Amino acid sequence: MSFAVAAEAYDRFMGRYSTPLAAPFADFAGVAAGQKALDVGCGPGALTATLAERVGSASVAAVDPSEPFVSAIAQRLPEVSVQQASAESLPFEDDSFDAALAQLVVHFMRDPVAGLKEMRRVTRAGGIVAASVWDHGGDQGPLNLYWDAVRELDPSNRGESELAGATRGALTRLFEEAGLEEVEEEPLSVEVEHETFDEWWEPYTLGVGPAGAYVAALDPERRERLREICRTRLPDAPFVISARAWCARGRA
Repeated sequence: MSFAVAAEAYDRFMGRYSTPLAAPFADFAGVAAGQKALDVGCGPGALTATLAERVGSASVAAVDPSEPFVSAIAQRLPEVSVQQASAESLPFEDDSFDAALAQLVVHFMRDPVAGLKEMRRVTRAGGIVAASVWDHGGDQGPLNLYWDAVRELDPSNRGESELAGATRGALTRLFEEAGLEEVEEEPLSVEVEHETFDEWWEPYTLGVGPAGAYVAALDPERRERLREICRTRLPDAPFVISARAWCARGRA
């Protein structure tokens, strides 16, 4: 899945949920002052900014395959070392970091086990590798209501429910296959208030990720039909979306 979209589009679509997730995810990974940390699949920098606050920008590195996201990090966090690279081929020496984190990325890796193995390789022995994935395969992901509405139009569409790591225990299995030790998995949840229906809906039209790609491919009539289905499934505004992510950590 390509994320060759403007950083601001991603901020409006997923950043509204990923930003409040970043601090509790960093807590879960045990990131603290004095460490060197790597953000794998950094996007426009929700987690990167949190890591920089905790360990200092000079002690943070970040990678993402999307050039617009790498450019955004370079502008927003100029003291962070950021490079365009995939999780499966990290441009770092062995044992370079105390912690390597991947927030909402594993399910978009071409090869999740290979990506996690690379994260383990660049993390010192005993250091922490951590990852999170929204509960797309359950009933509490931030996009579940949207994908339920899509299935009303297109019953065969599975949305993101079958992506890697999107169900309870799936990240644990991937971590163990990648050779990580002392693997633990916990759910983390965030709540995001939306002031209006249009404020919730409009970011779906920006072409971000599988959800945005689906909307972009619809003709105007079906797009409007999907919009109205979503409206009927949501309560009157303002409303709160509760979103759960599965989070796993293991030792390199």
